[in-house]
Amino acid sequence: MELPYVVVIILFYLGIYTIIMNKNLIKIVVGVNIVESSLILLLILISFKLGGTAPILDRKYELVVDPIPQALALTAIVIGGSLIAVMLALVIKIYKRYGTLNVDEIRKLRG
Repeated sequence: MELPYVVVIILFYLGIYTIIMNKNLIKIVVGVNIVESSLILLLILISFKLGGTAPILDRKYELVVDPIPQALALTAIVIGGSLIAVMLALVIKIYKRYGTLNVDEIRKLRG
């Protein structure tokens, strides 16, 4: 297995570990962001071809890079940014209501 794919796997599991093991809501949001970033990196790695060119630039191309995974990566970046913004807004609302970001304390306060 190539090194970039190993990095993607490590980042993905690091994000999942961060989401599962942390009790702080901000750290959970960071974990979601790490998972999202690893998946975007995977999309970029899938579409990369050494020496490849975009099919619209030159009519005499031999090796073409598929533009669809790159477009999906850009879309995922925009959606991920919006998702993180909404999650942080919800974290702010939760903090204002309960005065803590600890998941266990929030559960106790909710009764």
